[in-house]
Amino acid sequence: MIELDLKGLNCPMPILKTKQAMKNMVKGDQLRVLATDPHSEIDFKAYLARTGDHLLECFEADGVFTFLIEKA
Repeated sequence: MIELDLKGLNCPMPILKTKQAMKNMVKGDQLRVLATDPHSEIDFKAYLARTGDHLLECFEADGVFTFLIEKA
């Protein structure tokens, strides 16, 4: 599993960095993303709806959003 620490970055950087990382992934690979942008949950759900990749987990703790994404 790959982990991206994108804390401190604001839109659109978390999505752009995630998109770059996912280019090199194959079906079934998983990516864990950590972000602090308060709009990241909305942004990631919209992005994944377009790509067809799967959001396996999404939660927030102490201002840090964690997204577990599986490449479709």
